Amino acid sequence: MKAVRVHGYGEDPSLDDLPEPGIHSPHDIVVRIGGAGVCRTDLHILEGQWREKSGVRLPYVLGHENAGAVVEVGSAVTTIAPGDSVILHPLATCGACGACRAGDDVHCTSSYFPGINADGGMAEYLRTSFRSAVRLDPELAPADVAALADAGLTAYHAARKAATHLHPHNTVAVIGAGGLGHIGVQALRALTAAEIVVVDRSEAALALAAELGADATVRADGEEAAAVRERTGGRGAEAVLDFVGEGTAVASGIAMLARAGSYYVIGYGGSIDIPTIDVISNEINFVGNLVGSYGDLVELMALAARGLVRLHTNLYPFSDYAKAFADLDAGTLTGRAVLVPSL
Repeated sequence: MKAVRVHGYGEDPSLDDLPEPGIHSPHDIVVRIGGAGVCRTDLHILEGQWREKSGVRLPYVLGHENAGAVVEVGSAVTTIAPGDSVILHPLATCGACGACRAGDDVHCTSSYFPGINADGGMAEYLRTSFRSAVRLDPELAPADVAALADAGLTAYHAARKAATHLHPHNTVAVIGAGGLGHIGVQALRALTAAEIVVVDRSEAALALAAELGADATVRADGEEAAAVRERTGGRGAEAVLDFVGEGTAVASGIAMLARAGSYYVIGYGGSIDIPTIDVISNEINFVGNLVGSYGDLVELMALAARGLVRLHTNLYPFSDYAKAFADLDAGTLTGRAVLVPSL
């Protein structure tokens, strides 16, 4: 089978020929990939940012946003069958630890993460756990929703947290309406009646955000924090969802945050630098967001099936994987890049 593999950090990946994976455990399933999302985390992996954290042995197959059709199941699998169309939660979890039993499986103490610390789904076939599989509504095609498995799930996870504390008279600011942010806007629209203000440098991204339900858009030109404060009568946004997490986004995001507000960190690459006295005197919260749980993915797929969340995708054949990576790195994509083996 064809697979996109990392051979060295600081190097471009390559398209290799590999044997197809088989069943190793009674709980395994093998999925024929119908779509594999290309994520900024993949770029960070190639840069070496995950070298120590993942501990993965090179070479290995990229791809942690995957959907497709089940072709084989292990002897203990009874809930998923060959032929089922599925989206895959990115983590393969144990189901027995305290976190799994509490429904917080993203913090499973005995998991592996295909595409991060094990072979992933930028290949024609992927082996993972049956616990990762969520059946797709017949109206949803794997290539159209693959990137919801991580990008969408992460955005939904953050939006769901924020929505718990948002009221109709509040404002939530979304920084970055790209691959993750455009999903976050839709999730917020489905979960809360709060006013949604989207901040981005790209006019195309702002136009897409307005189309997807943003109440207002603000160009990131250095004056975005002042613009958000002016719109909110000076108080600022009760929640800020930062899908960028680097450059000037963090400082401007903090500057537009209301007293007692919450800053949800989703994008990464930069750092948070704020005097602790400001954190205390304004009683603000900083909330980290990893990928969501299996339950979050089930909820997200329900919204997708109802048309309340849709993914703006750019499809590439596996042979054009290098272009997909380059387009993402150059910032020329609106929405998500998805590799499709059959194109």
